[in-house]
Amino acid sequence: MAIGPIQLLKQASPAQRRTLLAAALGWMLDAFDAMLYALVLTHVMRDLGMSKATSGLLYTLTLLASGIGGVFFGFLADRIGRKRALMLSILTYSICSFASGLSTTVLMLAVFRFILGLGMGGEWNTGATLVAETWPDELRAKAISVVQSSWAIGFALAALVSGVVLRYASWRYVFFVGILPALITLWIQNRVPESEMWKEHRRLAGQGQKLEPQGAPFDFAQGKLRTPGNESFFAIFRTPYRKSTVVLLLLNFFGMFGWWGLFTWLPPYLSLPVEQGGRGFGIMGTTTLLVVLNLFGMFPGYLSFGWVADHIGRRRSFMLYTFMAAVLVPLYAMARSPVALLALGTMVAFFGTGMFSGSGIIASEIFPTGLRARALGFTYNGARTLSSVGPYVIGRVGQAKGLSWAFYLCGAGFFLACLMATQLPETKGKKLA
Repeated sequence: MAIGPIQLLKQASPAQRRTLLAAALGWMLDAFDAMLYALVLTHVMRDLGMSKATSGLLYTLTLLASGIGGVFFGFLADRIGRKRALMLSILTYSICSFASGLSTTVLMLAVFRFILGLGMGGEWNTGATLVAETWPDELRAKAISVVQSSWAIGFALAALVSGVVLRYASWRYVFFVGILPALITLWIQNRVPESEMWKEHRRLAGQGQKLEPQGAPFDFAQGKLRTPGNESFFAIFRTPYRKSTVVLLLLNFFGMFGWWGLFTWLPPYLSLPVEQGGRGFGIMGTTTLLVVLNLFGMFPGYLSFGWVADHIGRRRSFMLYTFMAAVLVPLYAMARSPVALLALGTMVAFFGTGMFSGSGIIASEIFPTGLRARALGFTYNGARTLSSVGPYVIGRVGQAKGLSWAFYLCGAGFFLACLMATQLPETKGKKLA
C-alpha cells in the first residue's frame, strides 16, 4: 500500500524519527551555509574585486574540500560512530561560515570556504548512513528522500535570510548567521541514538570477528564468522563492488557538474544586468524566484524520488530524472521572460536535484555496514571533488560567452549522468548487510 510522508513518520519509532530529524536538519543547514556564498556572490565580487573566474574558483575549492571531507568523515564515522561524526561535521561548517564574514581578502575567504567544505562533505554520508542503518528496509528509500529534500528547505531559507539581511546590512552579516546550525549539535548529543547496526559491527570487530564485506558474514563450511580483514578503503574497488563504485562515482560527478555549475551561478545570473549576461532581477525579485524554485521544484523533486524508486526501481528512476534535467536545462538557458524562467526553472529544480536522493538509497543498499559510510563518502563526495571544476568552468565560459551559453554545458552533464545510470545494478528490495 502506498504511503505518504506523514504515514511514513507514523510508522516509525521515536528513535527512528529522531535520527531522521537529525540527518535532515544537518543536511538542511549544510545547504543553508553552503549556498550563502552563491547568494551574496555579486556583493563579494564587488567588495573584494573578484572576477567571475575567481569567484567560481572559490566555490571550486569548497567542493574540492567536500570530497576530502566526505572520505575523511566516512572513515571517522566507521571508527567513532555515525552520530559523533555527524556532530563534528556540523560544527565545522557552521564555524567556518561565520568566519567567512570576517574575511578581508580573497585568500582569507578561500581558506575559510575550503575548511567549510570539509564539514559540508562529511555531513551527507554520516547522516544518510545513520538513517539507512536505523530505518527498516521497506521504508529506507522514502526516509532517505525525506532527508535529501531538506536541502531545498535550507537553500530556500538561505535565499530568504540573505535577501532580508542584504537590505539592511552587508554580506558579512549574512555569513555571521551561518553559525546558528552549531546549536543543533547539543540536541543531537542528548537525543539522537547511535546506529545499533554500527554498534553491533564494532562489538564483533572488538572480539576479532570482522564481518565479511561481501555481505556474507557466516561461513557455513567452517561454521563461524569469516574474518578476512578486508575492510580497508580499497575494498570498495574489489569484486563485487568495483563496477558499482566507479559507475556511481561518475553518475554523481556528471550530475553534480550540471547542478553546481547551474545553481552556483543562478543567483548572479538572475541578478546581474542584462548587458552583463544576466536577467536584471533585483534583490527581492531574485530572492522570491529562488524561494519558489526550492519549495516547489527542489523540495518535491528530492522527496518524490524515494516513492518513484520504490515503484519503478532505482536505476530507472535515475535515468528518468537525469534525462529530464538534460532536456530542460537548455530550454531554461534560452528563456527570457520571468514566467518562462519561473516555470522552466521549477521543472529543472525538480528533476535536476531530485536525482541526488537516489545516491544515498542505492549506495546504502550496495555496500555493507563495514564499508557503508566511507563508500557513500567516496562515491558522493568524491564526485563533489571531481565536480569542483563546475563553478570555475561555468564562470570562465560565462565570462567569455555569457552564462546562458555556459548553462548548455550543465545540460550535457545531466545527459552523461543518464548514460551512467544505465550501468547501475538494481537494488530495489535488497536488505542491508
